[in-house]
Amino acid sequence: MKEIRSILQAYQQINQTNEQVALATVVHVEGSSYRRIGARMLISSNGSWVGGISGGCLEGDALKKARLAIAKKQTTMVRYDTTDDDPFQIGVGLGCNGIIDVLLTPIDTNEPNNAITILSDIAVRRTTSVLITVLNCTQALPFSTGQVFELEPFLAQSKALLHPSSTEALVQAITEAFTQQKSQVYRTSQGECTLLLEVLLPPVHLVIYGGNYDIYPLVRLAKELGWLVTVVCNPLKMQAQLSTWADAIVPKEEADTIAIDERTAAILMAHDYETDFTNLQRLLPTAIPFIGLLGPKKRTQKMFDAMQQQGKVLNDSELERISSPVGLDIGATTPEEIGLSILAEVRTHFAQRAGGRLKWRNAPIYD
Repeated sequence: MKEIRSILQAYQQINQTNEQVALATVVHVEGSSYRRIGARMLISSNGSWVGGISGGCLEGDALKKARLAIAKKQTTMVRYDTTDDDPFQIGVGLGCNGIIDVLLTPIDTNEPNNAITILSDIAVRRTTSVLITVLNCTQALPFSTGQVFELEPFLAQSKALLHPSSTEALVQAITEAFTQQKSQVYRTSQGECTLLLEVLLPPVHLVIYGGNYDIYPLVRLAKELGWLVTVVCNPLKMQAQLSTWADAIVPKEEADTIAIDERTAAILMAHDYETDFTNLQRLLPTAIPFIGLLGPKKRTQKMFDAMQQQGKVLNDSELERISSPVGLDIGATTPEEIGLSILAEVRTHFAQRAGGRLKWRNAPIYD
C-alpha cells in the first residue's frame, strides 16, 4: 500500500494542463521475478515515474512504452520474458528467470472511475479490498482492456452479461482470493473474460505503548515500511520530532479510543512493569491479533501469574496472540536493531510465515 500511496501523492502534484500519465501494473508473473502481481509505477509524459515493476531492469523500457501508450491513448500489454535466450530481450542476464506481463494504462482524467480514482478510495480504508482489472474480454461484452472495477460494481454489471455459471464460479474465485489474501489471474468458466483479481490489504497499524528513546527508531522504521503508527505515551515527555514521524500521538488516558482491527499490532515497551501489565490487560479483551512485549520471559510470566491469581487464566488463543520477548532472534543489541527485530516478527505474523532464512526455505520465495 505504501507504493500506491506514493503514486497517488505524485498524481496529485502533476500539472494536468500539459502533463499526462499512465499506470504500469504487473498483472501476471511466471517463475522468478523481483516484484509480483500488483507492483505499480506511475509514468508521466515528461519522462518521470514513481514506483516500480522490477528491481530496476524493466523500468526504462516500460517508460518508453508507456509514453507511447499515452501518445496513442491506448492501453497496452507488454510481456517481458527473461527465460528467453534471445540476447536482445529486455531483462536477460539480470538475475531473474521468469515471465512478467505489464499492463500500461493511460489515465483519462475526465473518466470519474479511472484506476487512480478507485485506488484513492481504497487507500483510505482499513478493510481488505478486491480490485478487478480487465485483461481481455470478448467483443460481445462492454468491458475493455485496462478497465478497473471495485468488486460490487463489477459483479452488479457482470451478472447481467456473463453466463450464470461464469458468475457463480467468479464469485467463488473472488472468495478464495479474499480468504487466501492472494491475487490471481482468472479466466471465466465460459471464456468471456480474463481478469486480474487483486487483493489489496490495508497497511499494518502499529500501536506502540511507551515514550522512551528506544521507540524513535521503531517509529521511523515502521513508517519507512509504509505502516500506520500510533504512539501511546505522555505527550508532555515526548520529543517534538515524534509528532512529525508518527501518524498519531495518543495520551495514555485515551488509549481505549484507538481503533483496533485485524491488521493492528501492539508493542508494549514502557519499561515499567505496572504500565505494561495494565496495557496487556486492556488489550487482551480486544480482537487485536498481535501483542508484543519487550523484556525477558520471566517478566511476562510474572504478569500471567498475577492474572491467574486474579482468576484470569489465559487460554491458548490469547497466549498465541502474545509474543514475549517480542522480535526475531537476529542478535539485536541497539535500539535500531531491536526495532528491526520487532518489525520483522510483526511482518512474519501478518504474512503467515515462519521467519526463517530463505536459504533454508524448501519452496519458492513467493507463494
